[in-house]
Amino acid sequence: MLNLNKRYRNNSNATLALARRLAAAVLLAAGTASAALAAPALSIVATPDPVKPGATLELDVRVADIADLYAYQFSLSFDPAVLQASGYGAGGFLSAAGPVFADGGAVDNAAGTISFAFASLLGAVPGASGGGSLAHFSFNVVGAGTTVLNFGDVLFLNSALNDIAVGYGPATVVVSSVPEPSAYLMFGAGLAGIAALRRRQAVPSAV
Repeated sequence: MLNLNKRYRNNSNATLALARRLAAAVLLAAGTASAALAAPALSIVATPDPVKPGATLELDVRVADIADLYAYQFSLSFDPAVLQASGYGAGGFLSAAGPVFADGGAVDNAAGTISFAFASLLGAVPGASGGGSLAHFSFNVVGAGTTVLNFGDVLFLNSALNDIAVGYGPATVVVSSVPEPSAYLMFGAGLAGIAALRRRQAVPSAV
């Protein structure tokens, strides 16, 4: 009877140790899976940040952790007293998966909006997976202050034309009150021109 009890205890201990190992393996696998299945995210990278009046601000709209992206659209809003949109270029992420039809949207610098920028793959091809640049926008910095860049009208589709849930939020760009050196040079050149004109007017004409 003593040997049977000892054997039973040994088996129980071995079973408990195995159960603990299995539980640890399951938790590790769950953590790895959740990391691999991170939610897709839409973001803005501003260069330079902070920026000065008179400079050009470059905005890169990027996506991360997405699978099978076939098409997208979004709108952007900004403070027109601080920024004025001046250019657009398609990013390279979607075009790496195949031919793309893209447009930078309708720009309204009075309202401070870029409406329905979009891009779509063409034909029956798999979507792009991973992360990278979707679109690139240039802005002239026309005033000092802080402007918040907000996304709207966000729509992402996979190659079956089903919605892809994408997380996003606002981005903030700070414009310092010190203008770019080029602005100082233009201002100085203007003052020099005015001074030269006044000196010319002050010289008495010969009789």
